[in-house]
Amino acid sequence: MKPPIGKTPGNAGTRSSGPATFAPPTPKVSRQKRGKVLTPAEKAAFLASRPDLKTK
Repeated sequence: MKPPIGKTPGNAGTRSSGPATFAPPTPKVSRQKRGKVLTPAEKAAFLASRPDLKTK
């Protein structure tokens, strides 16, 4: 049986007192695309196509 994700068997529940050391991002994180900022025209077109998101 696999151990639960995120828990380490030996030191579960203990916290380090110092700052965390830097670790480079994992390959999956570094492959993520950056977010795109919509122009006012793009935002208006998007909101026009989504009536459930209209502000009141």
